[in-house]
Amino acid sequence: MTPSPSFSGDEDALGAAVSEAATSREIAADIGAEVPPQQLIFSLFGLYSRTQDGWLSSAAIVRLGRELGIEEPLTRSAVSRMKRRGFVRSSKRAGRAGYELTPSSVRIILDGDKHVFGRGRALPEDSWVVVGFSVPEHQRERRHRIRTALIRLGFGTVSPGMWIAPAHLERETQAALHSLGVTDYVDIFRAQFVAVGDPREKVASWWDLDALTGMYATFIDRFTPADERHQPNDVDPAAAFRDYVPMLATWRRLPYLDPGLPLALLPSPWAGSIAEDLFSRLDQKLRGPAETYALSML
Repeated sequence: MTPSPSFSGDEDALGAAVSEAATSREIAADIGAEVPPQQLIFSLFGLYSRTQDGWLSSAAIVRLGRELGIEEPLTRSAVSRMKRRGFVRSSKRAGRAGYELTPSSVRIILDGDKHVFGRGRALPEDSWVVVGFSVPEHQRERRHRIRTALIRLGFGTVSPGMWIAPAHLERETQAALHSLGVTDYVDIFRAQFVAVGDPREKVASWWDLDALTGMYATFIDRFTPADERHQPNDVDPAAAFRDYVPMLATWRRLPYLDPGLPLALLPSPWAGSIAEDLFSRLDQKLRGPAETYALSML
């Protein structure tokens, strides 16, 4: 799957959203609901501002938001919140008011691209990365930061202080924990499962597979009509734009909760594979026409 610009949300907001989602079945209903205006505006920046050197004019943001059904006051409010969080900053170009991505936001976007378009799928014989941590009670804020980082990466919970994920996340895990400054409290191991018990049952206890299945099923139900509506080589650019941006904004949360577990250890058929095929088809059919339409509005 060829990477395309996406947006994974501002770091604090995404961490909070994923942390809440990972402990609540309500995320399936959330994925089935309309995408909030702020997430859609985030996605517009991630998708189309990089074609303009990280900048979008205020007028273009309003026009694109209107195409997605967002009224101008809501669009401006969303941009103001993004500015307060340090995601964008005001910038004028050729006399036009607008906003540009901050350097930290560009890094977050690139990280999001890797999760959305480059997620790996582990094999049953592959190793696991295991993270153990112990944080003093008076430093509970650090414990929360570690937990949030591991949830973002898709780790499962063996016990409160021991978390596990496929080994292809090892390097990213080390980088994430190092960037948080919490490595003094963490041990990271590469491991093989040898005994005792059925690995399928272990995986089902470490991850909430029912919740993941529900999320994927909701995505499939919501966006299958778009797949049927758009035929290859006969896609209306405006319609593609209106379907593609909400689809991508919805999908971008899922790879953060599913680390690419081995299919042999998951229920069959695995709803995640079906949803991923759907996302791939929609991305291939809609991305280009949607971008053509969006760029015509800038």
